[in-house]
Amino acid sequence: MLLVADVGNTNTKIGVFDGQRLVASWRLTSRREQTADEYGLFIETMLRSRSVRAADIDGVSISNVVPPVQQTLEWMCEKYFSRPPFFVEPGVNTRLPLAVDAPREVGADRYVDAFAAATKYGPPLIVIDFGTATTFNCVNRRGEFIGGAIAPGIVTSVEALVNRAARLSRVELVRPKEAIGRNTTTNLQSGAIYGYAGLVEGLVERMQAELGGGAKVVATGGNAGLLADVARCIERVDDNLRLDGLRMLYEEAQPGASGR
Repeated sequence: MLLVADVGNTNTKIGVFDGQRLVASWRLTSRREQTADEYGLFIETMLRSRSVRAADIDGVSISNVVPPVQQTLEWMCEKYFSRPPFFVEPGVNTRLPLAVDAPREVGADRYVDAFAAATKYGPPLIVIDFGTATTFNCVNRRGEFIGGAIAPGIVTSVEALVNRAARLSRVELVRPKEAIGRNTTTNLQSGAIYGYAGLVEGLVERMQAELGGGAKVVATGGNAGLLADVARCIERVDDNLRLDGLRMLYEEAQPGASGR
């Protein structure tokens, strides 16, 4: 079995594959101060809840955008799974062409999204990852990652507004019935949901023009569900896109791994 981990600034998503089948997945809060033992024991407990033993894991694939936890993750894999992890390193151990100014600066999360979507759906495409930041990742007709855009995430934006405005308080981020809010709560919800949908649609429209049109638009990430039915440009939501990408990249790096 293959253990995959997507370590982000806000959440860490863990998955277990048996061959190409995703057996289980969990979304956790990322904590930079977490030790190797805490990671290991927590993951072991989650695996046991699905009747998977640590000894059943014969490979680990990780994308990590939090450098301070890199060594901790290495120690955890060696101690609890008796093997070094495969870390995705764009421009080092990857094959999707990076047609950008500085390939080494591309985040592992963005690369995995682009690679997985290009493999599953074919280029050209725009992958939108709704997380702490919202990233737009573009792959052209030649199958090259050519960059994109980074915007503040929808939750990040609302939190910043509430923290800076004394008379505003946190609200549930749900789609209001109308764009014209009738009270403070629905005003905030409209600005967050419909306003953010406008940001997404505007950026995608510009990117489509630069790509020559016809690019598929795929959404993923923890907050994709908030915008999936609001931003009209989104064609598909793939909740497990990055986990699939980590599996595919591991299989490429470890020939024969897909049969495990």
